[in-house]
Amino acid sequence: MAIPLSYNIRNLRVRKATTAMTALGIALTVAVLLGIMALVGGLRAALSVTGDPLHVMLTRQGSTSELTSVLTDEKFQVVKFMPGIAQIGGEPAASHELVTVISLPLRTNPAEEGNINIRGISAIGMKMRAGLKLVEGRWFDPGKREVAVGAALQGIRAHTSVGDKLEFGRGEWEVVGIFDAGKSAYNSEIWADGNFVTSDYGRDTARSSILVRATDPAAAQALMNRVADDQRLVLDGEFERDYYAKQMTAAAPVQSLGLFVAAIMAIGSSFAAMNTMHAAVARRAREIGVLRVLGFSRGSILVSFLIESLALSLLGGLLGCVLALPLNGIQTRIGNFVTFSETAFEFQITPDSILAAIVFAAVMGVLGGILPARMAARRDILTSLREL
Repeated sequence: MAIPLSYNIRNLRVRKATTAMTALGIALTVAVLLGIMALVGGLRAALSVTGDPLHVMLTRQGSTSELTSVLTDEKFQVVKFMPGIAQIGGEPAASHELVTVISLPLRTNPAEEGNINIRGISAIGMKMRAGLKLVEGRWFDPGKREVAVGAALQGIRAHTSVGDKLEFGRGEWEVVGIFDAGKSAYNSEIWADGNFVTSDYGRDTARSSILVRATDPAAAQALMNRVADDQRLVLDGEFERDYYAKQMTAAAPVQSLGLFVAAIMAIGSSFAAMNTMHAAVARRAREIGVLRVLGFSRGSILVSFLIESLALSLLGGLLGCVLALPLNGIQTRIGNFVTFSETAFEFQITPDSILAAIVFAAVMGVLGGILPARMAARRDILTSLREL
């Protein structure tokens, strides 16, 4: 025969202060864990949506990023006419692009600067990026010192509003537009005419990468194989989404530190739950004896106290989720160790992360309640009834 659930709820309500303090400790642990998952999830979402499944990124063999790659126009001319490349407006969907970085101060703290990607892009390269939307101003004119700024960057860094001036290359560039690339990493970049940027940096015809769109996945794989086998090119090819997915290493230190802190807090919260339940067993010794006399088995008592600990932890877990929810959608940024630049993204709390946090809280409750529940179940009936 099982002990009614109302018995456990009544005991939690009677011990309001203890219940509240234990639940709050668990809630803070869950909030920290959910905050870390929201940060990592937001960065993963930003990088995972960057690029097209049919896009192939070509860089110099051995390069770790576009920033460390150099490709001449001769190689671009060989690649752009390879079979399997899609057409846009009668032209091969291939873009020869230059990526470099500049340092810009924060709007809120001019003393704090960060590296920002400058992308010298072609007209065909802009057409290849689906979902681009101009939200303010206009696009830059080819052959002019004009730039368009990603929407996420514009809200964080100074000198990125329409009409502002930026200093890089050999002179001053005017911000003429703000573009929105959704949640992709492109939202953290500044775009300008590729020919002008290449000339400004004295790169002759050499740029950083070649982006091509294949006609289908099989053609994309064949293109990468063909490039790898061509000894004249000395290029590495990979799907554009894989290129950006590798940049998740930027979040690894934060994730590791956050999980370590959450683990330490989880151990403390489990001990707090354990102490709470131990105290409950000690105070309710006579109740336990009465329950045994009424015919409830040791197993029923063990399950009852375990359920009580679980209910306490789930209460804390739900509270922790509520505490962390305001983080959802908050924009932040992180240094990217692959590109040596900054990526802006939003904290993202998903139903899956909330479920994981609740399960985490439940595990803490079980770990903290199993020993006190076992102690309650093993108490001797006569000894329990004699205690005051």
